[in-house]
Amino acid sequence: MAKKTKRKAIRVTDVCNALETIAPLHLGQKWDNIGLLAGDANAPVSKALLCIDLTPEVATEAIKSGVDFVMAYHPPIFKPVARMTAQSSGPEAAIFRCIANGIAVYSTHTALDAADGGTNDVIANLCGVTETEPLEYTTSPTSERKIATFVPAKNVDAVAKAMSKAGAGRIGDYEQCSYRIEGHGTFFGTEGTNPAAGKRGRLERVDEVRLEMVCPTNRVPKVIAAMTDAHPYEEVAYDIYPIESHPERGIGRVGRIAQPVTLESLARKLKKASGAPGTHIVGKPIQKIHRVVIVAGAAGSLPFTIPLGKTDVIITGEIRHHDALTILRKPCNAIALGHWSSEHPTLKHLAKRLTVMTKGVLFKVSRADCEPFQPI
Repeated sequence: MAKKTKRKAIRVTDVCNALETIAPLHLGQKWDNIGLLAGDANAPVSKALLCIDLTPEVATEAIKSGVDFVMAYHPPIFKPVARMTAQSSGPEAAIFRCIANGIAVYSTHTALDAADGGTNDVIANLCGVTETEPLEYTTSPTSERKIATFVPAKNVDAVAKAMSKAGAGRIGDYEQCSYRIEGHGTFFGTEGTNPAAGKRGRLERVDEVRLEMVCPTNRVPKVIAAMTDAHPYEEVAYDIYPIESHPERGIGRVGRIAQPVTLESLARKLKKASGAPGTHIVGKPIQKIHRVVIVAGAAGSLPFTIPLGKTDVIITGEIRHHDALTILRKPCNAIALGHWSSEHPTLKHLAKRLTVMTKGVLFKVSRADCEPFQPI
């Protein structure tokens, strides 16, 4: 009989890695405070709670449920905290209680908004829209740089080899990768110089090769040192360029509805699907809608970055009064589900994805977390 292998314990860092796979942190807005906010990265996790807001009620639920990890969509800490006590009146009190009970706290916020399958895509699916484009694309710096130098043709192989040995020129499984362009360099050696080619005291023109190689950022100093040692010139000219990643889908979503519907019917459909206690519309209820522009939470001015027309609808959580007037003037339409209600539907989908990715951890959506605005 085969011996059962003991399953490796899931730790806070494993859940964080799963969340960052779903919603990479570099997709978040620069002003946001996301990632692991509190807790021990090496602590074990068997139960996790997902919520939009880490309220006192949610903290109590987490403690009573015996969870080890809370994913709070909204960061409970945005600004620097001077002190953190159980008697605090702000959100830091809930953080304190979690820390005191060994519960880690993590936030996804705008990273999940921008991520594929995240907050905005969930709302798009509720509208029946399956193909979307973001309102913004984002790029992030990579961990690589490109180094370019200028070498006499007869020395270029030696310099490239030295740079390669120091860590440059690797692309995937390929090594010694470089790009070379032939050209001409000029210099005037002043008194005290000792040119490797030509003479000092006159303008010289030299046949050179521009040599370019990629290099991990942390290897740049060693590659520069190796390049300088192998280079024949007394003064070596070189440039270092940052390399950006390919553009990725950013925040917001735009997509067309397969079968046009009225503004009122779409609003009622979303109200039911999201569980929003109250929904507002901007525009005529009978207006036919062909395209949706989705910004979960608060839309702000983001939807106005693209052309909008009378068959478009902005779907969001909350809309400022003057933005609503702008929408009417365009003319366009809008549906406001409530800030919390526009974001909450993503939690159920997130729990399913995390369950698959971190087998052995029980993920539950908080029952104490609720829409702060209620109809009367």
